[in-house]
Amino acid sequence: MRKQFFLSNLQMKVMLLFVAIALAPLGIAGAFAIKTTEGLILSMVRNQIEHVAVDKANLLERWISERKADLEVIAGSSILRSLDREQIIPYLKLVRDRYKVYRELFIVSRDGGIVSDSPPPASIILSPPDWFKESLAGKPYMSEIDFDPEQKESFFRISTPLFDESGAVQGAVCAVVGTNVILALVLRLSLGETGECYLVNREGTFLAHKEPHRILKENIAQSESFKNIFSTGKPKATYIDYRGIEVMGASAKVGETDWALVVEQDKDEAFGGAYRLKRYIYFVAALSAGGALVLAWLLSHYLVSPIRKLSLAADHLARGEFTPAAFQSNRADEIGALYHAFGDMARQLQDRQEKLEQRVVLKESELEETGVRLKEIQQAALRSQQMASLGRLASGVAHEIRTPLTSLKLFLESVESDLEISPEHWEDFQVAMGQIKRMEATINRFLDFVRPQEPLFSRIEVGRLLEDALLVIGPRARQQETILQKAIAGGLPRIKGDRKLLEEALLNLMVNALEAMTHRGTLMVAAGLETVPGVDGGRRWVRFDVRDTGPGIPEELLARLSEPFFTTKATGAGLGLSIVYGTVQKHGGKVLVHSIVGEGTMFSLLIPTDAEPVMGKDGKGTDS
Repeated sequence: MRKQFFLSNLQMKVMLLFVAIALAPLGIAGAFAIKTTEGLILSMVRNQIEHVAVDKANLLERWISERKADLEVIAGSSILRSLDREQIIPYLKLVRDRYKVYRELFIVSRDGGIVSDSPPPASIILSPPDWFKESLAGKPYMSEIDFDPEQKESFFRISTPLFDESGAVQGAVCAVVGTNVILALVLRLSLGETGECYLVNREGTFLAHKEPHRILKENIAQSESFKNIFSTGKPKATYIDYRGIEVMGASAKVGETDWALVVEQDKDEAFGGAYRLKRYIYFVAALSAGGALVLAWLLSHYLVSPIRKLSLAADHLARGEFTPAAFQSNRADEIGALYHAFGDMARQLQDRQEKLEQRVVLKESELEETGVRLKEIQQAALRSQQMASLGRLASGVAHEIRTPLTSLKLFLESVESDLEISPEHWEDFQVAMGQIKRMEATINRFLDFVRPQEPLFSRIEVGRLLEDALLVIGPRARQQETILQKAIAGGLPRIKGDRKLLEEALLNLMVNALEAMTHRGTLMVAAGLETVPGVDGGRRWVRFDVRDTGPGIPEELLARLSEPFFTTKATGAGLGLSIVYGTVQKHGGKVLVHSIVGEGTMFSLLIPTDAEPVMGKDGKGTDS
């Protein structure tokens, strides 16, 4: 069952890899299309809004300039200079009727006398308004925009001095200008359903708006619209307007005033085309993903199904159930050759088993009088036979699986070098490569267990040995969100040993610790110098500690940790700790285990050393 689960997991990885390769070009093209479309729409809409804002501001500026010019022409008329009421009143009426924008038009003499038929402002002499003061000072004047709720119209005042023949100021010409006509043109837009245009002053107060109740009553000074209009920095492409809606907008200053004309459109409407394109792309991607999953399942089933069947047959073979039909295959590729090799091995094992059983029967009949001793010998021989058979089986399985596994690894490496893998699928690719490397490591452990290598001793710097092991285990710890802590004492002496075997022993302990903590937890790794009183006359040891916060090991299982093929995990061959114990014994060291159920486990490796420490610049030893 463990092998079946593992191979099913392999099938899933092959499926994911195929899907990633199949969908990567589509994903890249779709992402590029969406990004390009959004950029084009953003640029087009922004340019359109900016042009509209500038055109509307120029239109309003020209209209105001025309009103000022009108007033200057009126003030230069000889009729107004005469201050003859009988001539002035028909003239001013003619001007109002012609231009249709002057709600009031009157002339005030220097002494405050009114020369018009419009209702004059009261008490000009007692409390002269700003326009009258500026005019008597010889300056033109333009007021802020005001709003008439009865007429539902915005208006402003303009005035200019009235000079006599000698050039002296003899009065002022003042006009109250209605803005309905021009604002109707300015506020009218063709920017979809959400486009709008409005006029604000430096304080953020509405001067003109399509909704009259907002004029001179509402303020946008606290909104991003105001900051985007009057800030000195680069305007934002999108921002939140006074309604709390994300919009695209642009503004333009109106002539020499402190007014700003603002044009805005809701972002959702502006990007409607991009949103539709996204939906189309997602729909096509969903269809493509469905087709890719079907093809990936067929391909992975073709590759992985025979390996799964072979794994089940190997399980039966390991239990002594010889079924030659399980090793028959019509395939002519490497998997078919692997089936034939397993079949030959099964037949040989079956013949050998039958011969051994016959010999045992003969021996039992001949040595019946020594039944007790013979029984003990038979049990020992059976255990030895099982271990030898399992060793040969492991070696054969490892060698036969290596060929297709190597082919799969070379294929994945060629995919990595020939195709550009997108960032969102890079992690899946790395996981697949990691699983293949893990299978290779398992095969190598089987081979090392069957054909143990003699250690190659050299001088090893402890800190660097542990750092290299942590560098290898780090990505896996981050993947399962495990906190990795280390504590390496300074000035540790070098030890004499096989660097490869010791590093593999440390990695086995760290991997076991990570597998014990299924998700998160803390892995603590330490190295220090220890002198154990009463052990070898107080001999010095370098101590490596690997501690986890997993579920712990029951006390009844601690004595069996060094047994080969003993494991409590759903996957694994049960050789890791056996190799660790063997490596430490070859180095003359000791393995200590301390475990509390529910709190965690700590493995300690004691490696003897008599060498003096070699200090580096950072206080740590160095390899020689």
